[in-house]
This record gives sequence, structure tokens and C-alpha cells, in this order.
Amino acid sequence: MSVSSDSFVAKTSLDYIAEGYWQDFLAQRPIAGGIAYEAELQACKLDETLASLQRVDTLLLQIRRDNAKNAVTEQYLLADDRFRHLLWFLAFYAGRIVAGEWQSLPHWYSQSELRRRYPQLSLSADDFYQDMAVAYREDSAQVNDDLNEVSAHAAALFFALEPIGLRLFGHIDRQFVAAQGGQIASGLYQAVKERLPQASSQISQTSQTSQAANTTVETQRLPANTENNLKYQQNLGQDESVQINAKLPIQPVLPSTTMQSKPTDSDNHPKIATNNEVNNPAHKSPNSQTANNKVANKNAQPTPEIFTRLLNELDEIKVPQNAGNKEYEQACHILDQFERHIAKQNKPRAQVKFSDTHQAARLQALGLLQKSANAGHTAAMLRLAMYELLGEGIAKLNMDSESDKDQAGINRASIDQASTKKGISLVKQAANANDSRAQRLLSKLYYQGFGLTQDIDMGRYWLEQAADNDHPEAITLNKEWQQAQMLIDTQKQEQHSFKRYQWLIGAIVVAALLLIIFV
Repeated sequence: MSVSSDSFVAKTSLDYIAEGYWQDFLAQRPIAGGIAYEAELQACKLDETLASLQRVDTLLLQIRRDNAKNAVTEQYLLADDRFRHLLWFLAFYAGRIVAGEWQSLPHWYSQSELRRRYPQLSLSADDFYQDMAVAYREDSAQVNDDLNEVSAHAAALFFALEPIGLRLFGHIDRQFVAAQGGQIASGLYQAVKERLPQASSQISQTSQTSQAANTTVETQRLPANTENNLKYQQNLGQDESVQINAKLPIQPVLPSTTMQSKPTDSDNHPKIATNNEVNNPAHKSPNSQTANNKVANKNAQPTPEIFTRLLNELDEIKVPQNAGNKEYEQACHILDQFERHIAKQNKPRAQVKFSDTHQAARLQALGLLQKSANAGHTAAMLRLAMYELLGEGIAKLNMDSESDKDQAGINRASIDQASTKKGISLVKQAANANDSRAQRLLSKLYYQGFGLTQDIDMGRYWLEQAADNDHPEAITLNKEWQQAQMLIDTQKQEQHSFKRYQWLIGAIVVAALLLIIFV
């Protein structure tokens, strides 16, 4: 099965851990029980640029020198939780950067998953540096027609721990074997640079040359997308049109008029900010936006993936409903036509404009959804919640259709806030009604802090609830999460046993010395 840029790839347990590490680091919270060299990492200014990896490599070299000076062994360091957390964090960070350069989402796989997905890889079970890898390019199967699907995917894997280990511990007596064959790069900067698309390689070379001349030139790249927020790209092409014939029970057949897709002022529409924009205002600069527009992803979807996936699940996963079915089907018949048109646009959905006639049809369809949701139809609740969270709810559309736009703009902020609150309330209502699709969506919203305060524990709770109600993706993720937790617990137990063994040996040695002295 080919993998395209718009295909849905379920998050793994390592993906959630990677996101948690990054969010904790940005908030300066302890990472997974603590991380070594945290102050030094903060000093590296991890701004998700390629140049920042050079600063990381410098830190790794300093750690290597300190370890050599103090005669600290690799085995001793890897037995330290805080040091392993450091290596995992750096690997996650490098994977985040290389995937961002490809305008893709990083997906991390454990060794067991890698063995299942890529059986041609020769992985060593006792090699810490081959424990995980990131798939950083979702369209990898299309790169080389001469490659089969599996090997093409493997070519887009990055075992980020390998260059880290080589940088820290590699020498003539400590050889590192690459999981994918060939030589391992001697640092993260070089390892990531070798995996960049051609355009990004040229940018990075320019940056390196400028730095050699004592000029600070930060490498620009597109920030990595996350599940709940695609980086919107502006379409500079011509407007497209499509004919819609819609029939509502509330009014006669709509005229077959043309829906115009017009660019509009994005400030007049809600926008889902990326994590990079929230945490790093520099990504909002005009120059950065211009650069992003120049390399816009032609396959970018107008609708955030979290909602595209929801629409698919509403069709694929059937949940019995006791009332509101007629209104729901009538509303979907109309709204699906709008969604098909929006999906064809290579622009944010906020920039897709419709005629007054079609806008009226949308409003009436949303009214039917509201009626169905009021009757307890959970699918209607979820679809209506989607439009509220996207800023396309009933109140917002009514406001946009008002003749006095200036007066309407005064209430825009309060309506946006009310729409978000209503959307979250609808999702919670459906989740409490044991709709597994709503429970999975609510877990995503909590994990990502979308529309509510980020809460990993609540995200985990609703993921388990969805799995208990037979949601396929939730079941898989729940199993992977449990496996990851078991691995962490096992490593802690092994470390504890190792320390007890060291204490026992030390006690025996001391007793032997005392016996020799006094006898």
C-alpha cells in the first residue's frame, strides 16, 4: 500500500512521549523524571533550526571530554535514567527537525514495530542505539520507482540515536554498526543534513558559509506540523468553482449557482496556530511567512488532520443512535458537498468563500445538525463540534452574513470564544454518552491542548475509554502505550537490581579488607 502525504498515520506511544518531552522542555518542566544537562540544553537555544544541531553537537563533544576526564564509562551512563532521557530527547529533537524540513510529521517506532514494518532491517536486540527510529518523510514510497515499498520506507528512517552515540563514545575500540548499513555521521548536524531535500541542503550550506564568516544566519525551514494544526499555505493560483445542487426540507431546491473560492483577509477568520508559533514568535515574522509560501506543500490539506480523520471515522465506525437520524442524514447530504469542494482547494478553508445562497444552505444544514444533536445523536454532536472548533458554527456564519460588517466585527472575539466552548462541550457530551469516536477525539484534544488546557492524564483516560468501547486506533495505541510503560518499568527494575549488586560487591570487598587488616 502506497503512503501519500494525505494518508492518516496513527500516532505511536513514542510519538506521544516525544511530544511530551518537547512540551515539557519548552515549559521548563522536569522531563520524564528528570534529564541530565538540562541547563546546558537550554543554553543551546533549541529553536528547531538546522543550525541549532551544531550547538547540540558541541555540547555532546563537551560531555565526551568530561566523561573521559572522569573515567565515566558508557555502560555506567546508560544505566542512569536522567542520561538516557537526555539521549532520547536529543533524538526526538533531531527527528522533529528533519521531518519539518520535509514538511512532514515525524512518526517514531520502537524496535518491535520496526521489525514488523521493515523486516529487511538487521536490528540488534541489545543495541540501545537501534531501539527506535523516526519515519520523517511520509511520501517516501514515491521517491524511487525502482525501489519496492518496504525498502523505500526504510530509506526514510532515521536512527537518530546512532550519531549521538558515535559522537559521545565512538573510537577505534568502540565501533558503531548502522542499522541501515553504511557509515554513521559523526554528529546530529551532519546526520540530518544528509537527509534534507535538495533545496534545504542549499540553504544549510549557505548558513554554514555565513557562520564561518562570523555572521549569524539562522537556517530557515518550515515548522513541523502536528496532528491538530496544519501550517496553512496561501494559494496564489486562480479561483476555482464548482456547481452544487442542494435540496433542503426547509426550502425549495437551491439554484445551481457557482461557489466562488476567493482569497480573503486571513485576519478575519480563525486560525489554528502551530506549536512553533505559540512558543516561538519568530516563526510569525513576515520573512518567515514569505519563505513558507514559496515552498508551499502542494499536497497540504485545507482541513486540519484531526477533523479530516473525524469525518472518516463518522463514516467508518458506526455507533447506533436512538433519535435524530433523519435530520443528521439530511444535514450530511448538504454539508458533504461543501466538504468535497473545500478538500479540492489548495488553500486554508477560511479562504474559501461561498455565495449568499450557498451560505444560507450551510446555515440550514447546521440547523438540522443542531436539531439532531439536541435529540441525543452523538455523530451530530461531533460534526457540529467540528464546525464550532473551526469557527464555522451557526453564530459565526450568521455574523459573517450580517450586512453591517463593522458592527459584526465587534463581537467576533466573543463569538469565537463561545464557539470553542460550545465545540468542546459537544465533544464531552458525546464522549460521556460512550461514543468511542468522541472519546478518541477528546483524548486528542487533551493531549494537544486544543480548545482546552493540555492534560496528559485526561488524554490518557479518554484514550482508555475509547479502547474499552472498541475504537480500533485507541486499542492499538493503548497496547503500544502499555508496552512502552512495561519497558520503562523493566529498565528501572534492572537498574535497581544492578545498584543492589554493586552495593553487595562493595560490602564484600570492604569486609575482606577489614578481615585482612585485623587478622
